[in-house]
Amino acid sequence: MLELKRALCIFALFKKQSMNSPSKKLITAALPYANGPIHIGHLAGAYLPADIYARYLRLKGEDTLFVCGSDEHGAAITLRAKKEGKKPQEIVNQYHELNKKAFEDFGISFDIFHRTSDPLHHETAQDFFLALNEKGVFEKEEKEQFYDEEFQQFLADRYITGTCPKCHNPGAYGDQCEKCGSSLNPQELIDPVSTLSGNKPILKKTTHWFLPMQEHETWLKEWIEEGVVDSKKQHDPKSWRKHVIGQCKSWIDGGLQARAMTRDLDWGVKVPLKDASNKVLYVWLDAPIGYISATKAWAKKENKDWKAYWQSSETDMVHFIGKDNIVFHCIIFPIILKAHGNYNLPVNVPANEFLNLEGQKLSTSRNWAVWLHEYLADFPEKQDVLRYVLCSIAPETKDSEFTWEDFQTRNNSELVGIYGNFVNRALVLTHKYFDGEIPQAKADLSEYQSIVDSLKQYAQNCNQYLQAYRFRDALVEAMAIARLGNKFLADTEPWKLIKTDEAKVKDILFISLQIAANCAVAFEPFLPDSSKKLKNLLNLKSANWESLGSLEILQSGNIINKAEHLFQKIEDEQISLQVQKLKATEKQTRMEEKKYLPLKEMIQFDDFSKLDLRLGTVTTAEAVKKSNKLLQLDIDLGFEKRTILSGIAKHYTAEEMVGKQVVVVANLAPRKMMGVESQGMVLMAENSEGELNLINTEDSFEPGSNVS
Repeated sequence: MLELKRALCIFALFKKQSMNSPSKKLITAALPYANGPIHIGHLAGAYLPADIYARYLRLKGEDTLFVCGSDEHGAAITLRAKKEGKKPQEIVNQYHELNKKAFEDFGISFDIFHRTSDPLHHETAQDFFLALNEKGVFEKEEKEQFYDEEFQQFLADRYITGTCPKCHNPGAYGDQCEKCGSSLNPQELIDPVSTLSGNKPILKKTTHWFLPMQEHETWLKEWIEEGVVDSKKQHDPKSWRKHVIGQCKSWIDGGLQARAMTRDLDWGVKVPLKDASNKVLYVWLDAPIGYISATKAWAKKENKDWKAYWQSSETDMVHFIGKDNIVFHCIIFPIILKAHGNYNLPVNVPANEFLNLEGQKLSTSRNWAVWLHEYLADFPEKQDVLRYVLCSIAPETKDSEFTWEDFQTRNNSELVGIYGNFVNRALVLTHKYFDGEIPQAKADLSEYQSIVDSLKQYAQNCNQYLQAYRFRDALVEAMAIARLGNKFLADTEPWKLIKTDEAKVKDILFISLQIAANCAVAFEPFLPDSSKKLKNLLNLKSANWESLGSLEILQSGNIINKAEHLFQKIEDEQISLQVQKLKATEKQTRMEEKKYLPLKEMIQFDDFSKLDLRLGTVTTAEAVKKSNKLLQLDIDLGFEKRTILSGIAKHYTAEEMVGKQVVVVANLAPRKMMGVESQGMVLMAENSEGELNLINTEDSFEPGSNVS
């Protein structure tokens, strides 16, 4: 009854695709900045779900194009180049190759991984800009922009930092606060500072070409909320994730503003106008067009028509991104596509939320991350393990967290303990009892109908969840097939039956091997390397998605190969090393982020010699009433006793201070505080976090000794 209710619920949630569905699918994944390596947050946010979906569609036999490439322009690149003392082209070349290899190693099956520094992209982006400009889409306007006087250049948004006006994060950028996720205008920052000179920038006039987004609010609102554009139903907004719709509505309801589509930089796609010297295209105009230029490059190589994927009603386009890119893919890019004319808009933008790491937000600048190339060095040939874990915890509707402990548990308990264990037992027993030959089952398997029905149900659920971009749920259903097989073998115990009922053992192992073949198919979008290995073990030459749920994938009489483990256990020592690695990173980052108080005004030796510093011993101490900071200390200076008030109550108790030797400024004029006359000052050391510590001598000296 529970299984029936579950099936009815899923059927109600997901409608089957129409027979008239588009014949082509274009999948894009956010272009990664070529200013650093790829980490697990990037993989979980955009590239893994996009790859799962692309592999799923290909298994179904659909005409699918999956494009991506390096975003090689913008301030993020020039900032990295400045930091490393290199030219921007050197930086993008380095990280393009590093990231391309990382994607390949993790089985991200792009049909093309292009780059925006390619001449074809520059030509495509410039042509796009000119077409929009000729249609009067832009507004040329002179406005004030931050300018660094020392470096004599206008500052791109990322060259400006300051305090976020919304969450008061002191390290917000001119275009976005990475702490609260708010999109910002540089002039909104509190106390803005140039990252080039460290100085406060001035405002200076410059000319830019603006996209008046407010003029597009009406059709955008109808498109996002109702799925209608130009009076035609284009998509089902109910299939879009709530946080995507919510963020778009928030932007539109708050009133869209004009945004400059050009920048004063010397690195990027040059603005192709005579009166725009030393200006480049805004990276969020330039980068999304990279999807188009990537398609053009692929089509040229494959002798295909690129327009069939961008300008045909027979094609559905889906953007896979992180939530920080929602506004660009759901508002800015659709505006320029529609304004240009003849381009498709996305039918869905299944943006993920953020992935955190061990209780903290992933941070490239703080090196708080698990980098893909480093992961493979530490866990060779375990790409599928990370793919499995990241999909299991995918931040599809809310932020999620990766921990090394959970990583180990999911590998050992689920991949090894359930999936791998089931497959291994099925293959080992087949070789043990039937010399590796797939047994012939009897015609009537009705006694196993519940197993057959469950298999079909899990297969159907997996398919419907994949259609709905619910990859976590789809993976659960794939693992449910492995659980089904594992439990089936445990319940039927063929190792006991073989002595009394060989025919029944044939039925059991036939069904078990068919379930294993179903696992190979169901897991293929998620764990491509493992599925390939399992297919080889089963001597399964081909199996498409339509075979999922069937007991006819394998043919009786065929010989399977000897069992090999699909997955290996991960030991505690390996996990401990990763945790220690993160702790070392955190410690190093804290050291690098330490801030020291600036040096005070220079003094002469005579000024210093005026200070009379003496050693004293605290004889009694008590808290000062009505103060949470002050302690009243009676101090023996040898030649006399003094009462001194010291603001150390948050760092030392009165009891701790008794008997301590301290350094006293003995010739400081007395000052009355809280009704008590303080006759000097106790010297303390203070760190960047405001913690206080006593200054002591190596050996105990007599009170009154001079300090110089």
